[in-house]
Amino acid sequence: METRIPVGILGATGMVGQHFVKFLQNHPWFEIAWVAASDRSAGKPYREATAWRLDGLMPSGVEQMKVDECKTGNGAPRLVFSAMDASVATEIERAFAQAGHVVVSNSRNHRMEPDVPLLIPEVNPDHLKIIPLQQRRRGWKGQIATNPNCSTIVLAMALAPLKQFGIRRVVATTMQAISGAGYPGVASMDINANVIPFIGSEEEKMQQETQKILGDFTGEAIQPLAAKVSAHCNRVPVVDGHMVATSVELERKPKLDELIQALDSFRSVPQQRNLPSAPERPVQYMEAPDRPQPRRDVERDHGMAVYVGRLRECPALDYKFIALGHNTIRGAAGAAVLNAELMYSEGLLD
Repeated sequence: METRIPVGILGATGMVGQHFVKFLQNHPWFEIAWVAASDRSAGKPYREATAWRLDGLMPSGVEQMKVDECKTGNGAPRLVFSAMDASVATEIERAFAQAGHVVVSNSRNHRMEPDVPLLIPEVNPDHLKIIPLQQRRRGWKGQIATNPNCSTIVLAMALAPLKQFGIRRVVATTMQAISGAGYPGVASMDINANVIPFIGSEEEKMQQETQKILGDFTGEAIQPLAAKVSAHCNRVPVVDGHMVATSVELERKPKLDELIQALDSFRSVPQQRNLPSAPERPVQYMEAPDRPQPRRDVERDHGMAVYVGRLRECPALDYKFIALGHNTIRGAAGAAVLNAELMYSEGLLD
């Protein structure tokens, strides 16, 4: 691609917005051309409006970029990534879609709407076929596509290779990193040397989103997976990396080596098309009995793969395993960028 596609970021000064800025640096297809945030940040250079919280220095390409308001008609390019807070995302994202923008959102607001794809490119790329129906129903010139919750994406990617065996029931217990709570996040006196067994609305999101992602597009709608999904969500004192301990019941119980082969051989459209952000092996099985581990594994493959280990028989269901993924990369900014890459490869950004 000789000329990179200009992109914008809604909510660019917040933590997820900063992850978009960092992830998009030197991207071969996309170039940040516009940043927007709240009224109090509008009009300032990005470096003045943003308290940079990520490792390393703020990327030089955005430092002097003027922050605009999150309004249409402000020079925003056609493709915008949304890192908006859920309290304001609904109307802003809809306004941009109405005005003809392609909105690739990390916010939760539209995920469960029946005509909005909840997308993991390796798992359900065909769900993009709901976009024309979305545009007809809503009278939009543009569109909205979303990526899942940061814990859901780890679970759904680990389960996707097992769907061929028929998934009946899933019980998942998360150990979620503190970076998933944003900034300032969880108070240090609460999380240090502790586990907090509650994350607001997280369990409901994991249960419902997993069923939608692993469901089938019927031509007119997305039919959720019929399996029952139960989630227990916990915050733990880890910086990055959500771990999910999972038990699964299958319609056809394969042998252990069949399951490992299914996980390790899993490839899909992003790998076939060599999308820039797609890991070569999106799901990787680790043989060591004490892996995966957040501190040792989560940064591998640029944070875009999911690692599975400890696959063994489960006395209550059929099998159980551990899955790990990077919550702010594969579970947030990186997921949305890969979604946009898939959309471009499908001609949806033309």
